[in-house]
Amino acid sequence: MKKIFKYIGIILGIIALAIIGILTYLKFALPNVGNAPELKIEVTPAKLERGNYLANHVMLCMDCHSTRNWSLFSGPMTAGTEGKGGEIFDQKLGFPGIYIAPNITPFHLQNWTDGEIFRAITSGVSKDGRALFPIMPHHLYGQIDKTDIEAVITYIRSLKPIENKTAISSSDFPMNFIINTIPKKPNFSKIPEQSNQINYGKYMITAAGCLDCHTKQENGKFVGDHYAVGFAFKLQDGSIVRSANLTPDKETGLGNWTADQFVSRFKMYADSAFIIPKVAAGEFQTTMPWTMYAGMSEQDLNAIYKYLQSLPPTKNQVEKYTPKN
Repeated sequence: MKKIFKYIGIILGIIALAIIGILTYLKFALPNVGNAPELKIEVTPAKLERGNYLANHVMLCMDCHSTRNWSLFSGPMTAGTEGKGGEIFDQKLGFPGIYIAPNITPFHLQNWTDGEIFRAITSGVSKDGRALFPIMPHHLYGQIDKTDIEAVITYIRSLKPIENKTAISSSDFPMNFIINTIPKKPNFSKIPEQSNQINYGKYMITAAGCLDCHTKQENGKFVGDHYAVGFAFKLQDGSIVRSANLTPDKETGLGNWTADQFVSRFKMYADSAFIIPKVAAGEFQTTMPWTMYAGMSEQDLNAIYKYLQSLPPTKNQVEKYTPKN
């Protein structure tokens, strides 16, 4: 009997050591995406213009890294806060930790090299080697053209420095270990010819990060049909808003939408006659940054529509909004 207990003790000890070894590896050996590239971006008016467009209307860097006014529909950005950071994504909103959008104005990034910013955007690793939670979809940004990333860096370097120090994000267990497995080396692509609308639309929707909100994720990995089953976003008042089914299913998705209807749905928020409505407690609100995406060109929106219509239809009825109980 003593031998049996001895063997059990040895086995349990081996298992414990294995677990400790795995956790040690996850915590201290990862993430492993390589050093930040040696990069010095040449500033040109064209890059600055492209970066402004991408950061404000496609990749929406200014969405999370600025202050949003949640008293208005879709939480439009508050002018003068561009890049100051501070938006919090925490357990109250359904996240496995407390994630704080950092300041990305030159006040904070002045000691970062272009290569360090490039690595953070495309691989999800900060200057100090920390893994970044994929609220910023670095797994998607690492799939687009390097020149677009360089344009965004050019633009954020041009922002007005805003003195605002944000706390460092932290993950709850077990995400504090899982998060280190998420950063990956980028797999860049080239911007497709705009004449190939489906491929170009796929590129633009990847840059826009739509996949992240409109596809279910578990532990940083996509599960289920893309663009069909999205997130349930908890809002500050306890209500829940859910992302729409974007596949061309005629009953539950965009199958009956025309290109004009799709583009107009975005462009209505850019109309000079449109007044953003106030949202009172208990009324429908959305995390979808309509007022920012509204600045996307009609050509780009049309291409995104073409790509979405090329997807296999998935039947999934989404309950758009659930008020607080």
